Amino acid sequence: MTDRLLIERIEARILDIPTIRPHKLAFGAISRQSPVIVQLWLRNGATGFGEAATIGGPSWNEESPESIHHAITAHLAPALLGQDGAHFGAALARMDLACRGNAFAKSAVEMAVIDAVARSLHLPAWQLLGGKRHASLPLAWTLASGDVSRDLEEAQLRLEQKRHRIFKIKIGARTPEQDVAHVARIARGLAGRATLTVDVNQAWDGSTARRHLPALIDAGVTLIEQPVARWNVEALKTLTAELGGRASLMADESVCTPQDAMSLARVQAAQVFSLKVAKHGGLLRTRDVAAVAEAADIAWYGGTMLETSIGSAASAHVFSTLGPLHHGCELFGPQLLVDDLVTERMAIRDFELQLPDGPGFGLTVELAQLNRFDRARSGLKAVHVDLGQRATLA
Repeated sequence: MTDRLLIERIEARILDIPTIRPHKLAFGAISRQSPVIVQLWLRNGATGFGEAATIGGPSWNEESPESIHHAITAHLAPALLGQDGAHFGAALARMDLACRGNAFAKSAVEMAVIDAVARSLHLPAWQLLGGKRHASLPLAWTLASGDVSRDLEEAQLRLEQKRHRIFKIKIGARTPEQDVAHVARIARGLAGRATLTVDVNQAWDGSTARRHLPALIDAGVTLIEQPVARWNVEALKTLTAELGGRASLMADESVCTPQDAMSLARVQAAQVFSLKVAKHGGLLRTRDVAAVAEAADIAWYGGTMLETSIGSAASAHVFSTLGPLHHGCELFGPQLLVDDLVTERMAIRDFELQLPDGPGFGLTVELAQLNRFDRARSGLKAVHVDLGQRATLA
């Protein structure tokens, strides 16, 4: 055991950070993001940071900021104190023994461990995760204001800034006919200057998807994310076959574990997997899911849970180590927030996110910003999603 890399202290806090505009999804809208930030100290004095963010509290997933915070402080942190931080796999195994499930909570702690160890070794985290294969990745932006004019204004600005030319449109909250018309109007407004994807967020059943996906493809959509419920693998399989290569179907909520990935691959239920470090339970397991995808000739897409730069940079590091069959990433979370937690965000040049090379995740966290948005210091309570329009505070 390397004494200098022993884990001595782990702390977690919930932050509340407003978004620049309401972010509308099939199940509601959010105007505030509440990530859980983990800070971890090693015996040698090095510190690392991790993050777990949910979208709309527990509306997207079983975990909430409050449950993540409790799992970390009551179960995961005690299991790792005094352990060798350099033994990443062993740390993950100890967390599994201490607490079933809770993938988001485990991912935040694992991030902090890897960041701290990488900083101790003066290495970028990607060097401990298999080595970099990408120096940059095409960066998507999500159009989710719900208003065509505002969405087009956002898209036009980002095209002019050379920040994004892949745009995901969130649909599913309105009728399918309204959604198709909304997407078609945006497609006409962009006039072939961008690549368009849609995310239905599980809002349709199989028959609805079969009726309306062809119209979305005719409008110019090339990638369709999770049109049906996560359990409806049979519908995913049927839709993938019926699309016939006209567009690609991407699984998101249906693929969380390596076992999920195997099940989908066996029946050819998707052509793309959306990878999200939080839902997979950490950076190591994200690589496991990606390995299944690569073996099955399934492409990957770097998804987001709208993290700050901490979680986004961690995701960028693991995405940089993955294979060449991909559709870029959507690590735009920091841009959606009114402010960030680091001195300098990851750079975006020529429509691509530049992956950081500094020690750990390559960013410097500002403790003053953590304190500024800390829920315990501000006195704010939990954020709830209004299934009509926007998030409200309890």
